[in-house]
Amino acid sequence: MKIKLTICLLAFLNFYEAQENITYQKPSAEILKLADYERPPSVLMNSKKDWVVFTYRPTYKTLEDLNQQEMKLAGLRINPVTNISSSATYSNNLKIRKINDKNEIQVKNLPANAKITYLSFSPDEKKLAFTNTTSKGVELWVVDMETASAKKITADNLNANLGSPYTWYNDSQSFLIRTLPQNRPALIDASKDLPTGPIVSTADGKVSQNRTYQDLLKNPQDEKNFEVLTASDVYNVDLAGNLKKIKDQDMYSGLSFSPDGNYLMATVIKKPFSYIVPLNRFPSTTTVYDAKGNAVKVVNEVPLNEIMPKGFSSVRTGKRSMGWRSDMPATLSYVEALDGGDQSKSVDYRDEVFTWEAPFSSAPKSFFKTKQRYEGVSWTNDHYAVVSEGWYDTRNTKSYLVDLNSGESKIFDDRNYQDVYSDPGNFNTAKNQYGRFVIDMKGGKTYLIGDGFTKDGQHPFIDEMDVKSLKKKRLYTSNVKNGKEEIIDILNASKGEILTTQQSPSLYPNYFKKNIKSNKAEAVTTFANPFESIKDVYKEVITYKRNDGVTLTGTLYLPANYDRKAKTEKLPLLIWAYPTEYKDKNTAGQNTQNPNDFTFPYYGSFVYWTTKGYAVLDDAAFPIIGEGKTEPNDTFIPQLVANAEAAINAVDQLGYIDKKKVAVGGHSYGAFMTANLLTHSKLFACGIARSGAYNRTLTPFGFQSEQRNYWDIPEIYNTMSPFMNADKMKTPLLLVHGDADNNPGTFTLQTERYFQALKNLGAPVKMVLLPKESHGYAAKENILHLLWEQDQFLEKCLKK
Repeated sequence: MKIKLTICLLAFLNFYEAQENITYQKPSAEILKLADYERPPSVLMNSKKDWVVFTYRPTYKTLEDLNQQEMKLAGLRINPVTNISSSATYSNNLKIRKINDKNEIQVKNLPANAKITYLSFSPDEKKLAFTNTTSKGVELWVVDMETASAKKITADNLNANLGSPYTWYNDSQSFLIRTLPQNRPALIDASKDLPTGPIVSTADGKVSQNRTYQDLLKNPQDEKNFEVLTASDVYNVDLAGNLKKIKDQDMYSGLSFSPDGNYLMATVIKKPFSYIVPLNRFPSTTTVYDAKGNAVKVVNEVPLNEIMPKGFSSVRTGKRSMGWRSDMPATLSYVEALDGGDQSKSVDYRDEVFTWEAPFSSAPKSFFKTKQRYEGVSWTNDHYAVVSEGWYDTRNTKSYLVDLNSGESKIFDDRNYQDVYSDPGNFNTAKNQYGRFVIDMKGGKTYLIGDGFTKDGQHPFIDEMDVKSLKKKRLYTSNVKNGKEEIIDILNASKGEILTTQQSPSLYPNYFKKNIKSNKAEAVTTFANPFESIKDVYKEVITYKRNDGVTLTGTLYLPANYDRKAKTEKLPLLIWAYPTEYKDKNTAGQNTQNPNDFTFPYYGSFVYWTTKGYAVLDDAAFPIIGEGKTEPNDTFIPQLVANAEAAINAVDQLGYIDKKKVAVGGHSYGAFMTANLLTHSKLFACGIARSGAYNRTLTPFGFQSEQRNYWDIPEIYNTMSPFMNADKMKTPLLLVHGDADNNPGTFTLQTERYFQALKNLGAPVKMVLLPKESHGYAAKENILHLLWEQDQFLEKCLKK
């Protein structure tokens, strides 16, 4: 055995010595056929579901797309030339049709070399707006749905650095837009200027719990550039392109009309900025203006928020979640903490919800108090509202139906929010007289659409709930044979008409109009399967037990030509997984996998390798459980190993695999999982870890679902860190990372330092840094090369 291991390691090292200075490669023909496919269009429908918009985009971005100018400021990544997010995903074509028609209509007069994003129907749903990004900036366009013709409205001078640069007026004839200010100052190139002094930060002795954020401001030059890039003028522009200035230059982070259109709420970012938190924690002022642009009331002032209490259920003080009530002409709602935002304090009520009617001459009215942390409010088209609260430590969620006339409230949902089997679903919504989506409630009845996960499989449903009694009646349960149905919307409750999607492992998801009374369905779309070469791959959701009795699941794939009866050939096994934390074994053991999901291979899984003779266990359940007062991470390593051992044994007992040829892989926290499994077990022949964090002392104020900081539990942080245990890792490992990772905590430095440690300690490891890539990979060149690297690695370290 020792001789075989030595030969394997020598082959590994010799193989990778030859890979230095390599150019971009493409994977083998079997994988390339799946990876290099034409993406079907995405579907957008209006609220009436009478118009269907098909948006087309390339399957991947290109390296050239990623190689644009980019500035990283206060959590933003933006192109300073075009003034839009540098990670924006663009469509390049639009087609439309009436839902009952058969053929799509090509939208005419689209911009040349279109780069379309931020699509939005007009309030009357007769028009569709979108932005187009040119080489110089962002412009606004509108499609007339009846004529299927596009028209440019503005020049390419919109400012989309803080999100969508336009908002429809209620009349559907004009927009509120953010434009680049006239006489905008030039940006500072910090590399060309000598500093005028050091960078100095101070702490005032207050305790805080801040995560490790990426792309923060670093110096005064960054501050100036942030201010320049986020500043806008605000104009009204009509469909003919006529402009009227509404507001002067400022850093507008939010602009929203009241439902009746008579007021505009504007939120402006203020100074001082911060070098330790992103822009959503910068100071801000929110002011409401009337239709003439006159200031009515400053409704909120938020100071710089650098100090946060510990815990995921802690919040900042002051007014939060401020927005217009969708069921009233011009009334704001917001919430304030009653415990100082500190979850460690013992109080009867955590939050208080207020409503405040324009023109704000009277004091806000208390609407509701929550015993746990406020999670949101939904309004209805009747005199009711639904208020939700929750608490992370217990995973509890509660929802109340509140009678707005009497103030009476009733709990209709009280459960562990990870308990998918008891999930009541989501309320069906409809547009009200103000064009806002509200819970559809008529004649004392409302409807809930649920995913329908059960211990016996997934069966989506529609329930009718009586508002007075809260009793429910099941109107529909999906029982599509050899397929999966998802309920998208209720089109007409009295007629039983709904909108669904249907799919199977080999049938691409398509939309259907269905009548649940007659059970007749009519296809709305007919997208073909772009992955025909794996349509005959065997697929099964398997269920098995961990050594402590926890039920686990995973989706097993076997090669199309594999003889499952004879089982004479023992296949190598690839396991792809991602750990999830739970507070009890019951919810941890629930199954959310459906064998009838369409098999969609993508770079984030191992499914491609069924074409190369591998068995694949995808989305293998890796629960990490901490019941009662214990936390999941208190026993992270033994639970991780137990999950892996159970998965391997389950597939082995089916008779399909060679237990000595098993590989494990994961992305982000799954990469962290992979490194720990190779370090603390001998279950795997090799592993692939992508864009992970391996040294938890570099994320000292919590990570993933861990609320405690390093100084609370240093032993757990150190034990869980593969970097701290690098001397124990001797199994071949492929490390991959985007060299421009934007995810909190998973700095590219994490992989670089872990690789250096492993290399110097004699571990068989290879590191691949993908140019220009963030936490998720996008460029075709990088993705195809990644698949090639993984394929070469698995062939050398697993098959041979």
